[in-house]
Amino acid sequence: MGSRFQVKDRFADGAQFIDGQLRSGTSGQSHTIVNPATGEEVLTYELASTADVDEAVAAAKRAFPAWSAATPGERSDALHRLAAVLAEQAEDFAYAESLQCGKPIKLSTEFDVPGTIDNTAFFAGAARHLQGQAAAEYSGDHTSCVRREAIGVVGSIAPWNYPLQMAAWKILPAIAAGNTIVLKPAELTPLTSLMFAQAAKDAGLPDGVVNIVTGAGRDAGEHLVGHPDVVMTSFTGSTAVGKRVAEIATATVKRLHLELGGKAPFLVFDDADPEAAAHGAVAASLINTGQDCTAATRAYVQRPLYDAFVARVAELMETVRVGDPNDWATDLGPLVSHAQRDRVAGFVERARGYATVVTGGEIPGGELADGAYYRPTLVSGAAQDSEVVQSEIFGPVLVVLPFDTDDEGIALANDTPYGLAASAWSRDVYRANRATREIKAGCVWVNDHIPIISEMPHGGYKASGFGKDMSAYSFEEYTQVKHVMYDNTAVAAKDWHRTIFGDRT
Repeated sequence: MGSRFQVKDRFADGAQFIDGQLRSGTSGQSHTIVNPATGEEVLTYELASTADVDEAVAAAKRAFPAWSAATPGERSDALHRLAAVLAEQAEDFAYAESLQCGKPIKLSTEFDVPGTIDNTAFFAGAARHLQGQAAAEYSGDHTSCVRREAIGVVGSIAPWNYPLQMAAWKILPAIAAGNTIVLKPAELTPLTSLMFAQAAKDAGLPDGVVNIVTGAGRDAGEHLVGHPDVVMTSFTGSTAVGKRVAEIATATVKRLHLELGGKAPFLVFDDADPEAAAHGAVAASLINTGQDCTAATRAYVQRPLYDAFVARVAELMETVRVGDPNDWATDLGPLVSHAQRDRVAGFVERARGYATVVTGGEIPGGELADGAYYRPTLVSGAAQDSEVVQSEIFGPVLVVLPFDTDDEGIALANDTPYGLAASAWSRDVYRANRATREIKAGCVWVNDHIPIISEMPHGGYKASGFGKDMSAYSFEEYTQVKHVMYDNTAVAAKDWHRTIFGDRT
């Protein structure tokens, strides 16, 4: 696949987007984006300094009064124009996303980019529906209503696994609600976040509404979260880093939204369709090379189906085509970096000491040797308390364990610090409904695993964080709810005043 632009030319002015302009960072430190499929340099750019963060926040602060005062219809129109610009540039976005992440082009073209366009169109409509409770006389003597107001400058941090979609999930609800934003993407994968901000400018959004600072987490990221003019931070990433973000944000009494790690269970009851479950497990565990916090990582299979499930999943995994992300025949690309590949391989190598690697568990050689590739891997025989079952691996690795009773299966599914996503596989509606009630996760699929839609919320329980991305529920994160109460009596000396001074008349 070709591209209509050359990355080094496109970002010749730098990898920061501040007040409507691409510019270079001023930290004095550079970072090189590497194509994980080949190990080749894509772009070397200057990282943002704390001074760059200050300028971005100042630009967002200047833009806030006018943008928050725009009517819902005006913000809606701007987002509709943005959706159209994104659609026009879809090929470029797909190319850049695959280049920096190693995603197969069919995934970026058919999932990441259209999902982002759909999110944009959704929030274009949702901008007109920032509603509160209807006016009514709850006290009898007053009319009450609820206003939803923009809160100010949002400082958000997005991860490297879905750079485009995560940028959109942070930016869209914030600006639809009338806020302005400074987003810090991961240093590894800033290209499509910068392109998204440029697309917003092309669509006519005012300068300063969307700003991107690309810098190191300990410098630019922590400074953004702790900035006194940032009133809210939204972070997606690991639970460990999320704890640090929370420490900084709560020290300055900021509103906080966290979407953290996951270790999603895939619960297969003995009346499930075996073929559907096996196909679902392969797709759900290998999406984005397993670098997905909702990916199926722990398959619990009721014992009558267990052996057949292990054999069929292994058989299907062995058909997965690992290769060049730009080839439409490729199913599985590399991990985002060689460091991430080696981290995943470490988990599997340690698991060989206490479990069985049924298939995979290899770094391929030959034409793929220079890339950060790892073969689809199935592990069986691990104990529930083992590292490979309990820790977030974030790679193309599925662990499968048996269970006997429904009670045991649900208990095992919940036996993790995380609670982001899960699935239950059964043809019994009562069994499936029980699983949806009792599994502690922010999303529970039945007879499927992975699909997301703009109209429904995404967010977790427990160590997976709190708050919601997507859907109208996301406005709970990005708006201030204000109660307004009007007196209807026109009486100067009200009866309730006597509780403070005077006697009843």
